[in-house]
Amino acid sequence: MTTASVSHLTSVIGATRDAVSQDSANAHVVFRASARAHDAVASTVTLGKYSVEVDEPPALGGDNSAANPVEYYLASLLSCQVVTYRFWAEKLGVRVDDISARAEGDLDVRGFFGFDDAVRAGFGEVRVVVTLTGPEPRERYLELQEAVDAHCPVLDLTRNQTPVHTVVETRTGDN
Repeated sequence: MTTASVSHLTSVIGATRDAVSQDSANAHVVFRASARAHDAVASTVTLGKYSVEVDEPPALGGDNSAANPVEYYLASLLSCQVVTYRFWAEKLGVRVDDISARAEGDLDVRGFFGFDDAVRAGFGEVRVVVTLTGPEPRERYLELQEAVDAHCPVLDLTRNQTPVHTVVETRTGDN
């Protein structure tokens, strides 16, 4: 990591700490996404000024024109891990020269298709491998991992139940 990016993280951490200590309302952030279906099972998801395409492989009814939702989950988890490792390395004073990560998850499609309601619709297990390069002893990197595991938002979403409230709006020719 460059000196400029380290000092940027240091200033972000300090500015956020100051803003939150002045008013705890500054700690609350709302993220938004919207999606519009197209083709058989594909969608375009809008995330602020960005958009991503989502599809499924042919075995799940798609054209394989883009990553599928669970692949995006793995991408979200890995990218959140990288961000969290960078922030906590800075906070703990742990030097990390490079970070790479990979993940894989096991999904039994019987749950998704409703063939067996005893089978979970999502991943049964996800395995993550994070590779850290730097001069620190292994113990420091394990200390860093503990901090990341305790503070990574996407990992938290997986490990802890998050209330999701869904409302279905309908528009018919009668409205």
